[in-house]
Amino acid sequence: MNRKEFFARAGFGAAAVLLPACIAGLSSSCSSDDSLSPTPAPTGVDFNVDVSSGTLATNGGFMVTNGIVIAKTLAGSFIAVSAACTHEGTNVNYNSSGNNFICPNHNSEFTSVGVVTKGPATSNLKQYNTSLSGNTLRVYS
Repeated sequence: MNRKEFFARAGFGAAAVLLPACIAGLSSSCSSDDSLSPTPAPTGVDFNVDVSSGTLATNGGFMVTNGIVIAKTLAGSFIAVSAACTHEGTNVNYNSSGNNFICPNHNSEFTSVGVVTKGPATSNLKQYNTSLSGNTLRVYS
């Protein structure tokens, strides 16, 4: 056996050994395993956020704190929903151009009040109340 044949056989052997593990990893990463339970929505919420600086000072900005995503719409109003996607618990992002929330993991979409519009998520996000007093935004249940 020459050097070229040796490396060809060694490479094929390694591929044969690793391929099943790679396929198993891919299939399990997007499985619909119902045993996964995302982080439950926070309860008893009542906290304040300073909106004079940072991402909430700008229309279209958002932040995640205390398990809640708070967004400032392009119109300048504030909205807040539970941050954990109801599919697998990944924090959702605010999409200012669509005024909605999108999960970056599997692209579930939710309205500005947390209603699911596109799966794989099947449950809504919990919506929270907001009230602005000066530069202080109160987020509460």
